[in-house]
Amino acid sequence: MQSTSFSCGHAAFVGAPNAGKSTLLNRLLDHKLSIVTPKPQTTRKKITGIYLDEHSQIVILDTPGIMEPKQSLHESMLETTRQALKEADIIVALIPFAKGDEPVDRNFTDELITRWVRPAGKPFIIALNKSDLVTEETVKTVQQEMLDTYSPVAVTALSGLQGSNIDELVKLVRPHLPLDEPLYPEEMLSTEPERFFVAEIIREKIFLQYGREIPYSTEVVIDEFREQHENDPGKKELIRCSVVVERNSQKQIIVGAKGAAIKKLGQAARADIEELLGRPVFLEIFVKIRPDWRKKKSLLKSYGY
Repeated sequence: MQSTSFSCGHAAFVGAPNAGKSTLLNRLLDHKLSIVTPKPQTTRKKITGIYLDEHSQIVILDTPGIMEPKQSLHESMLETTRQALKEADIIVALIPFAKGDEPVDRNFTDELITRWVRPAGKPFIIALNKSDLVTEETVKTVQQEMLDTYSPVAVTALSGLQGSNIDELVKLVRPHLPLDEPLYPEEMLSTEPERFFVAEIIREKIFLQYGREIPYSTEVVIDEFREQHENDPGKKELIRCSVVVERNSQKQIIVGAKGAAIKKLGQAARADIEELLGRPVFLEIFVKIRPDWRKKKSLLKSYGY
């Protein structure tokens, strides 16, 4: 696998909520590692994805979107991003294109680069994502503007959703990786354990199934993860988890009339969990009320923030 010019290191993906960081990570790995929904602030914790080709191993740090914090949960998410920037050898600042007269949010871009990226003191690339939404002329204009304004090591335009120009990003990142040996074995896609991704799958289904504030006031905690015994391979794996909400009214919505909503949630989650693990599971979901959990640092810490 290795060549004489092999390189390895950490690249942090940073940007606004819904900039497409998780979609880009999944596209690079050709594997659904990060959950993706149309709603902003889906990613709450750093997710480490490991990209490998014959020339490089890129340890990608997918971070929560940068926003104005309104509660302790948001502050914890921003601290996760700060730590990722410290770990990184190179930063990829993802700026999404949008249709209309203003193809990029220039105010947020300026804040992202000046308050977050530059203070980290690392080389950085600006990746203009969702380039399929605008004309080629607009792409070239914005690329030149970004080069002139912020002087990154490079500006590239790509589409994480469509998969266009992904190879170009890898080529731009590679020269800034300091190691000449891989950090992780070839078959490894992430440093996170299986139970982390099980909780993320359930959170994704909550984001997709429920509206309004429900996804944002919900946390998923894996209470029990009992693996199959080698001598009984036909036995289903037992996974018990808690969906944490802040109010009884939210619990009622999660459960639904006669338990229909939580049954639907469990069915959707179990299908993806079994695909992830490659084995059958018995999934139990309970709902717990923890008032104002997003504002309580002790609870946030217990939930891994």
